Amino acid sequence: MKLAGTEDESLFSDRLMMSKFRFICELDKLKSVFRRTLLLDGSRAENDAEHSWEMAAIALVLHEYAEPGTDLLKVLKMLLMHDLVEIDAGDTFVYDAAAAGDQADRELIAANRIFGLLEEPERSEFHALWREFEDRITPEARFARALDRLQPLLHNYYTKGKAWQENRITAAQVRRVTSVIREGSRELGALSERMIQAAIAKGFLKSDE
Repeated sequence: MKLAGTEDESLFSDRLMMSKFRFICELDKLKSVFRRTLLLDGSRAENDAEHSWEMAAIALVLHEYAEPGTDLLKVLKMLLMHDLVEIDAGDTFVYDAAAAGDQADRELIAANRIFGLLEEPERSEFHALWREFEDRITPEARFARALDRLQPLLHNYYTKGKAWQENRITAAQVRRVTSVIREGSRELGALSERMIQAAIAKGFLKSDE
């Protein structure tokens, strides 16, 4: 069993340590997966590593808007783990219905491989966190998903809808994909609707009327 990208297995004291560093090396690939969301200065698209870091920081700042009793540490873990599958599956543009058709299958295969680089108990723990985020059953998962949809909305608003316009996205489409925000936070859901209305009024986003 080789550590990804190196022959230096002798560096590690045992199989457990080696598996951890094999996973750590794999994480670096997330920096090369680019999303459609632009940086706030509009200079380029963000990558998945930047997105995951920003999600974790946003959770720390906005935790007070989660459902009472929501476990912040668990939210942070989900936000750091949920996009790792895109190392293999790539980023699926949320408005691309065709690509979404096999997204779940592609990401499950990726989750099995990537989390499978670890030994137990981390292997099962991280896989379960990814699955929980996708299923949105718990308060933690709903809040994590809310933030994951709020962040690109924020970026699109403050880049004057550049990505929306380039991809001919309408207000109805934005409302559809951001509807999960209200599931995780009533206050942030209301904020997202105000932001959509303001984007329409400023000409950043095409109205459906």
